[in-house]
Amino acid sequence: MPPSKERYMLQALDLARRAEGRTRPNPAVGAVVVAGGTVVGKGFHPEAGQPHAEIFALQQAGERAAGADLYVTLEPCSHQGRTGPCTEAIIAAGIARVFVGTEDPNPRVAGCGIRRLREAGIVVEVGLCGGECRHLIAPFAKHVTTGLPFVILKSAVTLDGQTATATGDSQWISNSCSRRQVHRLRNRVDAIMVGIGTVLRDDPQLTTRIVGGRDPLRVVVDSHLRTPTSAALLHLDSPAETLVAHLAGADLAARRRLAAEGAVLLEVAERDGRVDLEDLLVKLGKRGVQSLLVEGGARLNTGFFEAGLIDRMIVFIAPKLLGGCGGFGIFAGQGVSRLADALRLGDIRMQSFGDDVMIEGEVKPCSPA
Repeated sequence: MPPSKERYMLQALDLARRAEGRTRPNPAVGAVVVAGGTVVGKGFHPEAGQPHAEIFALQQAGERAAGADLYVTLEPCSHQGRTGPCTEAIIAAGIARVFVGTEDPNPRVAGCGIRRLREAGIVVEVGLCGGECRHLIAPFAKHVTTGLPFVILKSAVTLDGQTATATGDSQWISNSCSRRQVHRLRNRVDAIMVGIGTVLRDDPQLTTRIVGGRDPLRVVVDSHLRTPTSAALLHLDSPAETLVAHLAGADLAARRRLAAEGAVLLEVAERDGRVDLEDLLVKLGKRGVQSLLVEGGARLNTGFFEAGLIDRMIVFIAPKLLGGCGGFGIFAGQGVSRLADALRLGDIRMQSFGDDVMIEGEVKPCSPA
């Protein structure tokens, strides 16, 4: 069992995860109030416009908050937004110590909340379970500092590194436990993206099929609008929209047909005859998309790889062997020519789902040897 301080912050993290993917444009945050070694207040931020995690925890603690410790995954806000500044509520409640998981990357906060609490005589410690707290808010951090979505590329491969047979058969590489995890992942992101090849080959729905799940925005990268009007993702009982990203020269009749089926058409700049993925991310970011799950085929994946746009990789590895060299991989093309130019994963996390193994990591440039 972790030491008591870490244990309380881990409880705050668990609370924050209850609303992961529901709070934009705000981050997911959890808070715990501890008095005399007992948790007397808990809270998390459920959605924008609702009170922040600290407020719920303080309200539950009531008078027991005086002299107590507050554990919060993210630096408390000190500015007036849709809700009041949490720092003032913390000070008014008489909290003695505040343990902050990580500083707020939002330039409007950026240490101001911590400074205000210290000026009020409250002891503040920063960095408890900091890695976990930063991992939780990575999409918010990227969006609030760059305006771009945080890109998660997900794939499933056999033990010999193939995503499909030479004939294109890929259902199913991963097992049912892994597939349920993918739906939980979809439930936490703002948007999910595939290329036109996946639409034509697999006719996916791109929905979240878990109890209480929420469908993310569906994005199809379709330079020349080849998406058929019969595509499953255009005929769903889902509140989420289907957005089709295309080039300026796409056929006008195709635009009209897809718009008539409810698709949202988004014209994107061209690069090498295809949709410019960087421009697409800029446009998605302006629509408020903080997290994007890419479930594309090798061609779309390669586009993200070559443009250096992948922030996190999630790969499910199944204990299967296809053999030969005619199958498909996560990426296409030649790739890098030197190992020194490879991308490496940091902050590695591994988890088993049945007999599959999931490897997750943040993409970082590989330093020369």
